[in-house]
Amino acid sequence: MTDTSNDPRLVPLAGSERLPAPGARDATPLPADTVIPVTVVVRRAQPVGSRDGGAPMDPETFAREHGATDADLALVRTTLEGLGLTVLEADAATRHVRVEGTAAQMSRAFGTELESVTSDAPTGGTAQHRHRSGGLSVPADLDGVVVAVLGLDDRPQARTQFRSVPEAAVSTSYTPIQLGEAYAFPAGTDGSGQTVAIIELGGGYEQADLDTYFSTLGVGSPSVTAVGVDGAENVPGGDPQGADGEVMLDIEVVGALAPAASIVVYFAPNTDAGFVDAVARAAHATPTPTSMSISWGQSEDAWTAQARTALDDAVVDAVTLGVTVTAAAGDGGSSDGATDGRPHVDFPAASPHVLACGGTRLEASGATIRSETVWDDGASGGATGGGVSDTFPRPSWQQGVAVPTGTGTGATGGRGVPDVAADADPQTGYQVVVDGTRTVIGGTSAVAPLWAALIARIVQSTGRPLGLAQPALYAAAHTFHDVTSGSNGAYDAAPGWDACTGLGSPDGTALLAALTASGAPRTA
Repeated sequence: MTDTSNDPRLVPLAGSERLPAPGARDATPLPADTVIPVTVVVRRAQPVGSRDGGAPMDPETFAREHGATDADLALVRTTLEGLGLTVLEADAATRHVRVEGTAAQMSRAFGTELESVTSDAPTGGTAQHRHRSGGLSVPADLDGVVVAVLGLDDRPQARTQFRSVPEAAVSTSYTPIQLGEAYAFPAGTDGSGQTVAIIELGGGYEQADLDTYFSTLGVGSPSVTAVGVDGAENVPGGDPQGADGEVMLDIEVVGALAPAASIVVYFAPNTDAGFVDAVARAAHATPTPTSMSISWGQSEDAWTAQARTALDDAVVDAVTLGVTVTAAAGDGGSSDGATDGRPHVDFPAASPHVLACGGTRLEASGATIRSETVWDDGASGGATGGGVSDTFPRPSWQQGVAVPTGTGTGATGGRGVPDVAADADPQTGYQVVVDGTRTVIGGTSAVAPLWAALIARIVQSTGRPLGLAQPALYAAAHTFHDVTSGSNGAYDAAPGWDACTGLGSPDGTALLAALTASGAPRTA
């Protein structure tokens, strides 16, 4: 009989309930001496108010008012160290405490059983990983102080949102520079003085490939820096169809459209902890990024509530500090790839603090757009994500648009996805180079970096960070190319905002003029 007399008194951790991984099988107990790193998220000193406008907060003030208190960090440290865990780092601004311990120690501290399983990966194929199901607990002294414990289960959390086709298989494709012309990116801007952060959960890039690519476009290679998070690194896999495709697409789109910007690529493990840690690290970087591009995601109901909240909180940090976060709306149409017959939206695009980026099919010549419709190549070819969140309520800046009725978000209805759009159909896709191979890539993965580059050029011109950009963008809805034809499954395009392409695709010059005239966002 096991002696539990010295076990800590535990209390349930709200939002930590986790379903078994899809197709979980071949379960075996995790060896008790397996060393596991986890991220513990601590409560804020004070809540962050509405970010519908206002000047960015400086990092020092933010950390003092909205980070973790010294007292909370000290309590977490002493409590967890008392249970045999090692505190690797504790950061007040991000509110993250990174700890390490054996499987036995983690189970005792957080009230769960860990095993090793094989499950169905969100990108296809299988993955072997640590696994848990059900809820977690925390020591009673940390009740209300700790709001999330991430990384005990390290199943793959997200998938890339791109579709690749051989260059010879498409009749129409564009360089990012040609798309910048079609979408009237503001003349006289190139991203100078701005930093664009890119979040990656796998793959890598080769500098030689970037140099070759940008040379063929006639622009100098931008400054690209890799930052490792939670032990991950820039590791090219040599597979153009794998995560390298995502990494190279993101860098090449941003670098072609904002060649004078500094690009910082954050590589993290594809886990809930890795995703949250990467976004938090980028949000609190010095210098503060102008924009942050995220082309990874997963249906919002495939997240635990604690992980979803922790990632949304990291984005709140970003927009409060002046960062505009762009995210792909998904490539699985209105179902987001789910097979239950119901509409779903992708997260983090579903967050109201993220500029959600949908996809179109574009036919353009130079600066002339001949036609633009909703991207929908069917179940096998992909379609833009979009719909209504079951989790996040409708934000104030969407009250004046026709968001369909959703479920699970109360009387206010749900947050509508996406906000904006741009070319995403691989049949009218982006010409890129991946692992030395010229290819054409589409998907909403391409739209997030395109918008991140446009934000960088707008901020360069105005001298004012946009942060939460949606209030200003919705007020400037008249500047967008309204996409009124097509469907993503459950939703049809229509005049004005719709759940396929949001406000539409950009006219960057007109948008800059509208933002300049309105003075948006407000500054102190």
